[in-house]
Amino acid sequence: MKKAALHNLGCKVNGYETEAMQELLVKNGYEIVPFQDTADVYIVNTCTVTNVADRKSRQMLHRARKKNPDAVVVACGCYVQAKQGELDESVDIVIGNNRKKDLIEILKAYEEDRQDCAGRASDRHVELADINRVREYEELRLESTAEHTRVYVKVQDGCNQFCSYCIIPYARGRVRSRSRDSVTGEVRQLADNGYKEVVLTGIHLSSYGVDTKDSLLGLIHAIHEIPGIRRIRLGSLEPGIITEEFAAAIAKLPKICPHFHLSLQSGCDATLRRMNRRYTSGEYYEKCILLRKYFARPALTTDVIVGFPGETEEEYAKSRAFIDKVDFYETHVFKYSKRTGTRAAVMENQVPEEIKNIRSSDLLALGRRKRREYEEGLIGTVQEVLMEEEILVEGERYQVGHTREYVKVGQKTDENRVNQIVNVEIKNRLQIIH
Repeated sequence: MKKAALHNLGCKVNGYETEAMQELLVKNGYEIVPFQDTADVYIVNTCTVTNVADRKSRQMLHRARKKNPDAVVVACGCYVQAKQGELDESVDIVIGNNRKKDLIEILKAYEEDRQDCAGRASDRHVELADINRVREYEELRLESTAEHTRVYVKVQDGCNQFCSYCIIPYARGRVRSRSRDSVTGEVRQLADNGYKEVVLTGIHLSSYGVDTKDSLLGLIHAIHEIPGIRRIRLGSLEPGIITEEFAAAIAKLPKICPHFHLSLQSGCDATLRRMNRRYTSGEYYEKCILLRKYFARPALTTDVIVGFPGETEEEYAKSRAFIDKVDFYETHVFKYSKRTGTRAAVMENQVPEEIKNIRSSDLLALGRRKRREYEEGLIGTVQEVLMEEEILVEGERYQVGHTREYVKVGQKTDENRVNQIVNVEIKNRLQIIH
C-alpha cells in the first residue's frame, strides 16, 4: 500500500479541498501518514494570499523532497496557479485550481510515464486550467473530517471583486457556485455521519448563486431543513449582503449561529476607495446595527489591513476609531503585503514596515481589549455549547466546546459529552478557553 502525506496552507476553502483530496486517496488504496513521515506521495495545497504564504508553500515543497528524494511531490492550489514559474526542481506534479478533483487520474498518468522512463519522469507533469475562463464549479465532497463535531462545506469558488490589494481573483478565477442539490446532498451525508454543525464557506461566499440564479439565503433555508444538523454557521461575508430582508430572514432560523464575520479591511473611507472595497464605513456600520437589531449580542468579527499604500497617520486614526466604535468580538489584523500583479503593488506612498508593525501592535491590543469585554459579558449567563473535546487541566477533566457565538468554553465534568449540545453556566473567566 502506497503512503501519502498532505499539508494544507491558507484558508478554510483550502482546508476543505485538502480533506477532500485525502478522501480520494483513501478510497483509492493509499495509506495517509503525517507529513513529517516518509511517504511515497507528498501533496502540498499551497496559498498565495501574502508573501509569507508564498514562502511557506516553497518551504513545505522543499521539505517533502528532502524527506524522500524518490517520492512524488505534488504542488497544487493558489500559489502554483498564480506563480508556476517560481517552482523549482523539487516539484514533480503541478495541479492548479479546479483540477484537484482529478488528483488520482493525474497521479496514475505520472506513474505510468515514470515507468516508461524506467525511473523518475524527467518532465514535470502540469495540469493548469486557464482559471479566468473556467465557469464550472469543481465538484469535491466530504463524508468526514478530522473534526468530529463541526464540518466546513465549500459551496462557492472564485471572486469578481478585484480589490486592489488582492491576488486571489487571479488564482481562483471568477465566481462559480455549487448546485444547491450537491450541497444539500453532502450535508445530509455528513448529518448521517454524526456531524451537528456545518460552516458554509467559499472564496466569496456572499456571491453564492449570482451565476446560477440561486441565492445564499435560499441555500441556507434548504440546509436548515436537513434533520440532524443543529447549527449553521456562515463563513466570511461581504457587508453588502446584510440587508433588512436578509437579517430578518436568518433571524427566524433557530439553527443559524449569531456569529458573523464581516470583512472590513479599513474604517477610513479614503483607504476603502483605494482598496476598491465598494462600501463606506457608514454603510458598513449600518450593517452591524442591522445584525444587532435582529440578534441579541451577536459576535461580530472582522479583518483589517494596516499599512495599505498611502495610509497616513490621520487615515489610520480614523480606521482605529471606527474599529473601536463597532465593538468587534474579534479583529484579525494583517499588515499589507505587496502582491505583484495587483494595482496596490504599484501605488505610490508604500508604508514602511516599521510603521506597519506599530499600527498592527496597536490594533491587536485594541482587539484583545474588545474580546475580553465581550467575553466578560457572558459571565453569569447560561450558554448552549457544542462539546468538541476533552482536556486535562491540573489533573481535572474538562469538556470543551464552542457557544453559538463561537466563544470557546470549558465545563469541569467526568462525563464524556463530546458531540453533545449542553447548557453551560459561565461562572468566571476561567471557563473561557483561549
